[in-house]
Amino acid sequence: MKNVKLLKDYTRELKIRGMAESTRKSYLSAFKSFLAYFDGEDYRYISKQSILDYLESLFDIAASKPYINMQINAIKFYYEKVLNQPRKTYYLQRPFKDRKLPVVLSIEEIHMILEKIGNFKHRTMIETIYTHGLRVSELPALTLSDIDSKRNVLIVKNSKQNKDRNIPLDQVCLVHLRQYYRKYKPKFLLFPGQSGLYSPTSIRKVLTKAVQAAGITKNVTSHTLRHSYATHLLEQGTDLRYIQEILGHASSKTTEIYTHVTTKHLGSIQLRWAS
Repeated sequence: MKNVKLLKDYTRELKIRGMAESTRKSYLSAFKSFLAYFDGEDYRYISKQSILDYLESLFDIAASKPYINMQINAIKFYYEKVLNQPRKTYYLQRPFKDRKLPVVLSIEEIHMILEKIGNFKHRTMIETIYTHGLRVSELPALTLSDIDSKRNVLIVKNSKQNKDRNIPLDQVCLVHLRQYYRKYKPKFLLFPGQSGLYSPTSIRKVLTKAVQAAGITKNVTSHTLRHSYATHLLEQGTDLRYIQEILGHASSKTTEIYTHVTTKHLGSIQLRWAS
């Protein structure tokens, strides 16, 4: 089979970098498209202009911007990580990203959602995600020892980019976590599934069902809870630098998006037009 060794090397490097399985699949699929387009050529020496022509061809077939960005990431990964070429010798102009603001729930809407979750374990899981700004993939990996009530922190280990971070432990959520522990008596994982890690897909289904039951028409995903957490912290006076650290953002520019969705100062802005 053609390119077996190349794909094997590419896949191995993705695993070494600690990428999530879903990310590895996306990179590998994009890279296979790249290989198919340049079939018969020596992939190590394809020119920048040829690659740009390839990307432009994706625009011609109405490929979405996220798809093209994934193609760029996959190609850059091959040259910079697999072939270990210097980054400065390889650059692609990325498509402009759509500047869409994240969907944010009000605190009242958060309570409405939680009230619609009858299963106490499920309710505590969703509450833990919101009150600590977690990614849905981070919740299943939490262990009992990650709840440090003496230091008042929740510890997230080996998250995105293999980083650990400490998050202020929400005291209301802590009360519910203790109730949950007494009721379910988990042994190691904080929220174990039936056979190991709890499925992020199952968590998303719980949230979707609760949102619908609460009559909320916003496009709510598990990440909406994280966006809402960050926005609420900002509205309550938390410094943006601390929010960046809590969320685990590598760049402050990522965190600054929440300055565009907060309503903290909007109430004091009034148009004086009537005489």
